[in-house]
Amino acid sequence: MSEAQKAQLDRFGVAAALQEIATLMDLKGGQYRFKAKAYNAGARAIQAVADLDRLVKEDRLTTLPRIGDALASQIKQLYLTGESSVLNGLRKEFPTGVVELSTVPGLSIEKIKQLNEIGITSIAQLKAAAETGRLQQLKGFGPKTAERLLAKISNPVKKPKQRLHLHHAWSTAEQAIEFLKTIDGVVDVSVAGSLRRWEETIGIVDLVASAKKPATVIEQFLRSPLILSSRMDGPNECVAQFADGAPVSLTVVTPKEFAVSLFVRTGSEAHVEKVMEQAAQKKKGLARSPRSEEEIYNHLGMAYIPPELRENAGEVEAALAKKLPDELVTEADIKGMVHCHTTYSDGIHTLEAMVRGAEEMGMKYITITDHSPTAIYANGLKLDRLRRQWDEIDEVQEKVSIKILRGTESDIVADGKLDYPDDVLEKLDVIVASIHARYKMDSAKMTERITKAMRYPVFKIWGHALGRLLQRRPPFDCDVERILDVIAESKAAIEINGDPYRLDLEPRWVREARKRKIKFVISTDAHSVKAMNNVKYGVAMARRGWVTRKEVLNTLNTAAFAKAVKPSHG
Repeated sequence: MSEAQKAQLDRFGVAAALQEIATLMDLKGGQYRFKAKAYNAGARAIQAVADLDRLVKEDRLTTLPRIGDALASQIKQLYLTGESSVLNGLRKEFPTGVVELSTVPGLSIEKIKQLNEIGITSIAQLKAAAETGRLQQLKGFGPKTAERLLAKISNPVKKPKQRLHLHHAWSTAEQAIEFLKTIDGVVDVSVAGSLRRWEETIGIVDLVASAKKPATVIEQFLRSPLILSSRMDGPNECVAQFADGAPVSLTVVTPKEFAVSLFVRTGSEAHVEKVMEQAAQKKKGLARSPRSEEEIYNHLGMAYIPPELRENAGEVEAALAKKLPDELVTEADIKGMVHCHTTYSDGIHTLEAMVRGAEEMGMKYITITDHSPTAIYANGLKLDRLRRQWDEIDEVQEKVSIKILRGTESDIVADGKLDYPDDVLEKLDVIVASIHARYKMDSAKMTERITKAMRYPVFKIWGHALGRLLQRRPPFDCDVERILDVIAESKAAIEINGDPYRLDLEPRWVREARKRKIKFVISTDAHSVKAMNNVKYGVAMARRGWVTRKEVLNTLNTAAFAKAVKPSHG
């Protein structure tokens, strides 16, 4: 074997190197932070590749999403030689061990340079120096500083500055799971915690695995090149800080303990307590060494409760009474891609590209719903451009088998009217009615604004209903129950928006809408072909709201869906 072959990195090693480049660029700051995002995206893309060797040899790295020629060149260098000219250059600019040491709160780059002066390049060396008094050789590192550092080193895993969005958490979980699957002896592995329950944001990525020798798996897992720092939270549990900024908790148990551990670690805490109360009342306890979570619930006379429902919101009582909703909607049930934007407004892909993307996903229809004229900031379509879009839809329709429905995301303007004249609205196939401005109206005025729009005598879909952007903008103030009452009596449905930064309407209000027999549309709010994958997040929010397949309009076939949402119908 040649030296070059010995130096080759696998996809995990390449991804770790790309994330190190991203971290160092982020530390440089300024314009480098934008480049850091590109390298992080490249790391995620490489992590998901099944056959990196083939892509490198066939020079097809640029076929991966968000990987251009420059990034492909660095990936090829890393894979073939174990080195990157970009990474080598960055390492020369920073003190040795900066990526690992910078995870210790309070250690600036200047202080890390000082540590390098006495040979400290890792957290283990820093801990030893703090314990032995060696740190006091350095200016500014007195006994109290050493004490503070020791306290921080004992818990090196940083909490994220804010909770992780779903797509970030899932990306990290998939990376960790892929690595775990390469470890000999791993029998099962699954996400757990709030991620498995598909909460809107995630504090920590929980994983549960099983193996005959749990401690060995933990040891091997912590050798992942994707991990910056870690701590043990028990003999068979660790918490690791991944290079992409996400904290990951891993619990490894024996195969016979896996089902119970997965059940407990999935939570929610209130749900688990409720189930345990039922076990105590029945004097049964949990099933002994169950082979699956289904056995745990069945042992207690309960129907299986999907993870998305485990919030102690009546699901235990419903499972005991065999009254859980039948046929919760699944991603496979979705037949049409709803709420899609193109380059006509603020999308990044052309109409034809979006249509072909939906067709490749197996969809039967797609709604093109670019913004209306009031949305000037989003290049909203005035009538002349709307008609040009209709002409292009007709042209593209001749090239594809998927049905294209012409629509709009019409602004609900301040007085509750919909954008576009009535005669135009009635010629559309679908209307998504949304609020994009004047979010700070008082509750009474906002409620009146929306109820007026929902009463408007055309069928419309209430888009990203409460306007929230997770961790950036709260839902606007309005009387949601009053609006739901009006929708129940009007020609309207509610969108469950799959954009992972929106996930609107939230599950508690979805359940209230179900009580009123209101229909839903699960949408992507896609501004690119890739974003059409947001459908899985919309489905998850619908399931958390107990929504069944029959309650979702875009589980219908093409003709039935088109009839159901036609603005001028009925």
